[in-house]
Amino acid sequence: MSIQKIQEEIVDEFSMFDDWMQRYEYMIDLGKSLPLIDEKYKIDENIIKGCQSKVWVHAEMNDDKIEFTADSDAIITKGIIAILIRVFSGQHPQDIIDADTHFIDEIGLKEHLSPTRANGLVSMIKQLKMYAVAYQTQLN
Repeated sequence: MSIQKIQEEIVDEFSMFDDWMQRYEYMIDLGKSLPLIDEKYKIDENIIKGCQSKVWVHAEMNDDKIEFTADSDAIITKGIIAILIRVFSGQHPQDIIDADTHFIDEIGLKEHLSPTRANGLVSMIKQLKMYAVAYQTQLN
């Protein structure tokens, strides 16, 4: 499924909820369903800089597509990274690099996060795209 289609699905899912308490609960549930990162990847090099809580992300290439795994020590942050991994994991590096993450504004996520969490969200997206740039460079 394309990044665009996945983002549309997420926008549709979030539109089913009337208020942000329900949306936060949904994000927490998404975080709980996040495939666990192997403990060996919970190292300092895999921590996303700029997040208030700890977020570990590991990426590897499989059949010209990047597979991401992640974890966080905070439940809301874990939900945020779960959403981003849903969008970007299993995609070609160039598609990740070119992706417009408009869905974040459409669901109102950034405006409903504390400033530090909003900065963390931006850092997460940057890091996922940096992995894509690194893998795309290897492909060229």
